[in-house]
Amino acid sequence: MGQPEGMYEHLQELGLAWAEAERAGDTATLDDMLADDFLGIGPLGFMLSKRQWLDRYRSGDLVHLKFSWEGIRIRTYGSMAILIGIQTEETCYQGRTSDIGRFRSTMVAVEDGDRWRLASIHLSNLDEWAG
Repeated sequence: MGQPEGMYEHLQELGLAWAEAERAGDTATLDDMLADDFLGIGPLGFMLSKRQWLDRYRSGDLVHLKFSWEGIRIRTYGSMAILIGIQTEETCYQGRTSDIGRFRSTMVAVEDGDRWRLASIHLSNLDEWAG
């Protein structure tokens, strides 16, 4: 069974648009691209609802000084896709700048009508030796 033309490109664009919205703290774009029942899982295992994910930006607690998402791999399963990439960020949280963090990020995207939305993001710390 073939995939619809342009699906991988569209999913890659979704992932890159997400990364740009995260970098900019663009809550309007994030609100639109995250599914209503979105669940974000941080690198230490904490879970955030869509509202909590967005509130980090709305409150001004979270500011990204640098943010990138690269090495994207995409797997599709009908109306669901998994996007895996490496997220690198330098972040200021509640006024404290962190070291540069590197995470393996796994996203679950689902079709919602004629577009794709992010249902979940899971971050795992990358050690220097991880490939």
